[in-house]
Amino acid sequence: MNMNVVKGFRSKEMERWAKQHLEPGCQVVSDGLACFSAVKTAGCQHTSIVTGGGPACVSLVEFTWVNTMIGNVKNGLRGAYHAINHRHLPRYLAEFCYRFNRRFELDRMLPRFCFIAVRTPPMPIRLLKLAEVYG
Repeated sequence: MNMNVVKGFRSKEMERWAKQHLEPGCQVVSDGLACFSAVKTAGCQHTSIVTGGGPACVSLVEFTWVNTMIGNVKNGLRGAYHAINHRHLPRYLAEFCYRFNRRFELDRMLPRFCFIAVRTPPMPIRLLKLAEVYG
């Protein structure tokens, strides 16, 4: 899984995102939001499934796992952080994706963390607290 912060759901932003994160020729399935058709300019194929909004759209089988993952991220962030600062959102999402992508290798996660901690040079707190630029 990979999650990215976008500046908004506009065609230009979706086109920029698609060119940066998707391979030309890949198949993109989205809800009926018009901005997602901009992935075609990045050389991707696009299929739009109009959901109609409201509570009923959550039960569509095509989006079951996407909705489950979004719910897990939201609950995970609410449970782990007292306040969520939008400047640090890329780091929050990266942490969640890191843990999710390694969920079947839990026995290797702590040794891997220790290995990386030993190899990483010290970093001043002011650099650790810097917000990442996204977009």
